[in-house]
Amino acid sequence: MTGQPEALADAGAILTVERLTVRFGGLLAVSDLSFDARTGEILSIIGPNGAGKTTVFNCITGFQRPTGGRVVFRGRSVTALRPDLIVARGIARTFQLIRLFPGLEVIENVMIGLHARTRAGTVDAVLHTPAHRREEAWVREEAHRWLAFVGLEGRARHLARTLAYGDQRRVEVARAMAAGPRLLVLDEPASGMNPAEKDDLARLVAEIRSLGVTVLLVEHDMGVVMGVSDRVIVLNYGTQIAEGAPEEVQRNPAVVEAYLGQEDDA
Repeated sequence: MTGQPEALADAGAILTVERLTVRFGGLLAVSDLSFDARTGEILSIIGPNGAGKTTVFNCITGFQRPTGGRVVFRGRSVTALRPDLIVARGIARTFQLIRLFPGLEVIENVMIGLHARTRAGTVDAVLHTPAHRREEAWVREEAHRWLAFVGLEGRARHLARTLAYGDQRRVEVARAMAAGPRLLVLDEPASGMNPAEKDDLARLVAEIRSLGVTVLLVEHDMGVVMGVSDRVIVLNYGTQIAEGAPEEVQRNPAVVEAYLGQEDDA
């Protein structure tokens, strides 16, 4: 485990999910779910397919309106806010399926993540005022900085579609970090990666936490989850069945039956 559990035990909650419930017609996807993400930790949410993990992420990041309950970030409710407003408050995310602009350059994809941090208005852009030029230069500099952080500065001028799958995942992480989050939400970031890329991802997640960013992770690869997480929450059929340190969760019979026993790599 990579964290410092004693320090985290005393850390306050940066995110609180209270009695979250989501229904899709007659289907109960998430049922009365409550948990906290502590400031500075790497918290993973795992569970079999259909357990409700991505639905929970979508509620936290504004892509799904909950049927009941609420989401509180840094003491303020963000329940059902628009995704752009949630980003502006300090929550950024990646997606289970890559959502880059394939025809744009890599650096342009990362620059999009800085939109929430810019201040120049339409008039400044049209007149190309000094304020707009300064901000434009800053945006490009920041994008280069985050590409360097994920190890892709040398690919800045490449089109996003020309990158290998694992590198496209890194571009998504760079774009999310460029938004200046206090909480980074990663939805299956290791999907499609080879073992070496997964090892690099685990190191990158640890580096992100070292910057003071709390990480909330959904991931199927148990090697990644157990290697980077301070704490793990397990969902099954939209309800929480276990919570604890990775070693505790691995030994939990309910988890083995519901999830880990179904995974070849568990």
